Amino acid sequence: MLIIKYRKIFFILSTLLIVGSLVSLFLWKLNFGIDFSGGALLEANFAGGSLPSNDQIKNALSGAGVKDAVVQPTSENGVILRFETVDDKTHQKIVVALSALAQKDQKFEEKSFESIGPAIGQELKKRAIYAILATLVGILFFISFAFRKVSKPVSSFEYAMAAILALFHDMIITLGIFSFLGKFAGFTVDLPFVAAILTVLGYSVNDTIVVFDRVRENLIKHVGKDFEETVSISINQTFVRSLATSATVFIALLTIYFFGGESTKSFSLALIVGIFFGTYSSIFIASTLLVSWYKNKLKKS
Repeated sequence: MLIIKYRKIFFILSTLLIVGSLVSLFLWKLNFGIDFSGGALLEANFAGGSLPSNDQIKNALSGAGVKDAVVQPTSENGVILRFETVDDKTHQKIVVALSALAQKDQKFEEKSFESIGPAIGQELKKRAIYAILATLVGILFFISFAFRKVSKPVSSFEYAMAAILALFHDMIITLGIFSFLGKFAGFTVDLPFVAAILTVLGYSVNDTIVVFDRVRENLIKHVGKDFEETVSISINQTFVRSLATSATVFIALLTIYFFGGESTKSFSLALIVGIFFGTYSSIFIASTLLVSWYKNKLKKS
């Protein structure tokens, strides 16, 4: 009963997190990668010696005709460069200029290169937003349909709305954290990040439905003296399973984050943050919202 009893504390905590996330998004927005903003990204490695300084790299790029480049060292020998969209001729100039920075017995290697125009970036951004909205609408209709036979004491639509609000909770907090990390740690939002958000939505709603399904079973079996107690018993019955499942997922994601390379860091971190808050919301937010709405109905009646 403790989770239900102290639900207002969880609501206040989540409200503070959401407000903080919205403030972060308002102040710093999201640090969009080249997938959405357009531009070029080059990952290089200077094997066999120390990495040239940021100023040396920027000067070399400037000599090749590239201004305002962002230099992000990834290891003792690796670096990621972000700059404006360039053509093939300028790309080759950049490679030659960076190769000239290699010291004696040091080998320069271009590991990857991507270039996306700003128009394509804007189109990808729109499609990403549509994909997320379509997912949320689909989840709303699915849960409303799946719980249509459980209309008392709360309607199937209320189950769906509780799940959707929990998903917005997870998504806004994850975006807010990445807004902060984008400003102060250089993390970017790209297509893999969108894939991570969609994965988080799916994982979180699955966790929520596990609890809701147990509530539905217990209502049919008349477990608990009232709806509040039924929900509390259902949460207790699924609590350990939810934590155990999330713990195993975290182990895998932490492994990817620390050993998967620089290109997977944003993707794996988005999953870590999103699944953490997804697990929290399915236990402490979604089900407790049902109880709050139920009590409001009692007061009105």
